[in-house]
Amino acid sequence: MDKKHIIFKVITIVVVVITLVLAVYIMLNRKGVVEDYDFGAGAYYYADIPTEQYSEIINEDAYQPTTPKWIYYVLFFAWGWLMWRLWLWIDSRNNGRKK
Repeated sequence: MDKKHIIFKVITIVVVVITLVLAVYIMLNRKGVVEDYDFGAGAYYYADIPTEQYSEIINEDAYQPTTPKWIYYVLFFAWGWLMWRLWLWIDSRNNGRKK
């Protein structure tokens, strides 16, 4: 392995370790949990608020988008197409390399 691959492996390992440590820290300290709603993982970020209590907690009128909905769809599919092209480009670069 050359020096570049070793550096990228070390960076990858460091990022994975940091991510795991932060995930454990967030879970152990119950960061982001809504204490009134004990739905397990669903208690995070208002994911499983009962329908009848939703309007008491969330103000649906707080944000009214002015962008037409079709623009969101176009952006979604454009992003997907760009990521697919990027994946093909990366894959074509790696086809000639030994593993």
